[in-house]
Amino acid sequence: MIGPMSARTIAIGDIHGCLAALTTVLGVIEPQADDTLILLGDYVDRGPDCRGTIQKLIELAKQCHLVPLLGNHDEMLLDILGGKRKLLGDWLTFGGNTTLASYDAVVPDDVPEEHVAFLKGCVSAHETDTHIFVHANYIRSLPLAKQPGRVLRWESLNERRPGSHFSGKKALVGHTSQKDGEILDLGYLKCIDTCCYGDGWLTAMDVQTGRLWQADKQGNLRA
Repeated sequence: MIGPMSARTIAIGDIHGCLAALTTVLGVIEPQADDTLILLGDYVDRGPDCRGTIQKLIELAKQCHLVPLLGNHDEMLLDILGGKRKLLGDWLTFGGNTTLASYDAVVPDDVPEEHVAFLKGCVSAHETDTHIFVHANYIRSLPLAKQPGRVLRWESLNERRPGSHFSGKKALVGHTSQKDGEILDLGYLKCIDTCCYGDGWLTAMDVQTGRLWQADKQGNLRA
């Protein structure tokens, strides 16, 4: 068991409804009340159990300090629920079909209000004394509070490598799926979206020590 004095900051990459992977990773991390878990976004779409994933995260928030970031997939669902119905077709082909299936739902409005409230409570970015955390990307010359939402949630690292943030802090990001299942390490930035919904892993990283925990979508822990 983790002792009460060993408070940790742990980042977790894009989950995409991969509940089995999330359950395995949390089982080995054993989050404690004084730990901070920073989730990098994209809880819904593409994976098999989006409903179970969000329910697990709601329960997790009662165990530790949970900081969930809003991903572009999460934002799209909220936009549709907020009235932007023209996005529905794109969302369904973007992975929203698996989200609806996990809720046995016909339309997004069937998603339970408690789960919608969780997504509405997600933040755009997070910052500590040593790191910045965003879902997708950032503009190196701007503080987090002034970053455009499109950049934070939608801009791939394949489109633009941002360079080191002016604060000197290192960045932890998701969104740009690493199909080989390996972390992208640029020194000043690490991308820990290691394609769990595909043939990769869900990655969790201890921010202070660099220790990793990874599991695949079937829930198998990576040796």
